[in-house]
Amino acid sequence: MAERRSLSILEDEDGDDPILSVVNIIDVFLVIIAVLLIAVMENPLNPFTLQDAVIIKDPGKPSMEMIIKQGEELKHYKSTGQIGEGEGTKAGTAFRLKDGSMIYVPEQEQ
Repeated sequence: MAERRSLSILEDEDGDDPILSVVNIIDVFLVIIAVLLIAVMENPLNPFTLQDAVIIKDPGKPSMEMIIKQGEELKHYKSTGQIGEGEGTKAGTAFRLKDGSMIYVPEQEQ
């Protein structure tokens, strides 16, 4: 008769190997690093992307800030909370249509 080999978790010789737990920890850290790299690449202010981006913090409040990314250049504007004024002429008129879209009509020069 052939001898039966018993399979038991308690008799696992590799279960006592401390190197296996270190390998599992390394795998977990590799997954965490991959997730962090994806998060960095998806950030709109990432210097490696070619897209331009505008980020507005606290819109309409006195503490409003605006960050503009054009190519590799970042510009940061901070609101003073005051209403601006200056000299200029009327450049045109904007109209909102029934469907919600906006149309700009420039002024006719005379």
